[in-house]
Amino acid sequence: MENSRKREDQCSVKDSGSFDLEAFGVHFRLTAGCADAYVTLDRYVFPWLRRIEAKAGRPDLTVRMDQAAGEFRLSVGDVVLATAAEPLGLVRVLIQTLDEVIIQRLTTLRAVHAGAVEWRGRVLLLPGATHAGKSALVAELLRRGATYFSDEYALIDAEGRVHPYPRPLLVRNGGPEQHPLLSRELNAPAGDAPAHVGWIFALAYNPESAWGVTTVSQSEALMTLLRNTPHALAESPEMIGTFECAVSQAECFAGVRGDAAEAVDKISQLIGV
Repeated sequence: MENSRKREDQCSVKDSGSFDLEAFGVHFRLTAGCADAYVTLDRYVFPWLRRIEAKAGRPDLTVRMDQAAGEFRLSVGDVVLATAAEPLGLVRVLIQTLDEVIIQRLTTLRAVHAGAVEWRGRVLLLPGATHAGKSALVAELLRRGATYFSDEYALIDAEGRVHPYPRPLLVRNGGPEQHPLLSRELNAPAGDAPAHVGWIFALAYNPESAWGVTTVSQSEALMTLLRNTPHALAESPEMIGTFECAVSQAECFAGVRGDAAEAVDKISQLIGV
């Protein structure tokens, strides 16, 4: 009860606050019911984008984080998506909710489930499904000096270039729960311009496995990108050309890896960094 009162007192510091932002053509409005919620939204919602005052007209999506009866709630419109004892406990659902809206509304870009970092002016892509260990590899690459593009979605244009989508990383830290991590906490910059793909590593994670990776053809890498896109090919047939451009300048590899640090050692050797 005492902890609940403390949280309510903290929330009374600022009764409400909001800001708007635009990301990939989508107008978001973020509203907080208290100071703790506002700080959380401001820290983790598209942290690389400038906050703007509320614009005229109805936003495409309104997200609210507030507190009631000793718990924090995350809502979209009138629908409560999640509750937690602390605002940080809502961040995973918050990030994934924003991701879904962005991906559904992309017009000139196409998405692939992939980690993406930039090294020496080219992008290293790590395609793979959710829970494939992409975030752990991306975090390790950032610790080694890479520039952050994304840990979940590579956004690719018609020229095959990857655009930065530096959402907060969601890392597990050896446990089942995902926790948000900003690239700046790893002393890594976030990308600010698109770049061509230099390397593609399709790596299956097996904690008991040794490194077992071989070179594959660009056509095989293309099929990997198509298998890992959230878009329906029937609705976006131009994706084939988009992904062909993406793989056309890339060295491509596939296989299995174990520990993330060891995998990044091997990756560095292969690409000469």
